[in-house]
Amino acid sequence: MPPKDGLPQNHSPDSPFTYADVGATRSGHCPPGFRPLDVRTRIGEGTDVFDRAARLLFTWELHRAVGVGITTDAPEAAPGVDVTVTLGGVITAPCRVVWTLDEPRRRGWAYGTLPGHPECGEEAFVLDRTGDGTVWLTITAFSRPAKWYTRAGGAATRGLQHAYARRCGAVLRKLCEDLDD
Repeated sequence: MPPKDGLPQNHSPDSPFTYADVGATRSGHCPPGFRPLDVRTRIGEGTDVFDRAARLLFTWELHRAVGVGITTDAPEAAPGVDVTVTLGGVITAPCRVVWTLDEPRRRGWAYGTLPGHPECGEEAFVLDRTGDGTVWLTITAFSRPAKWYTRAGGAATRGLQHAYARRCGAVLRKLCEDLDD
């Protein structure tokens, strides 16, 4: 069980990232030796859907609704914020927000892995509202195994990452459905 602050024993606010290309998801760059992930899901239509989706994304509510544990002292994602994602109450995945995006038609953020995370890399969650008003969630990531069990999982681990990204999109769409009329 993680300590009260949700951070693994070897984690501190100064912990270095476990990869060199910090911020690379902002440009869509996948560093050599990492596996890319890119999943795009239609969320709905209009400004209200976009605003609600952004609020759910930035306040961690999307992640909680997907069913992962989120431990952080910050009310919303911002550069430098540490967050620990817990899977099944057993696997802890410490991360730090590396960038945020706040534009009239694009909002999002990315976090990178810290020591103790089962993977090594970065994941970005970006909402786009296109010219016709359609709202999309794009999850972009690059990763490679950092623990024996993620290495042993091979293709199954990659499949779980894709399933998680698709689930994030489906859950966000459901949470915004009542506004999409």
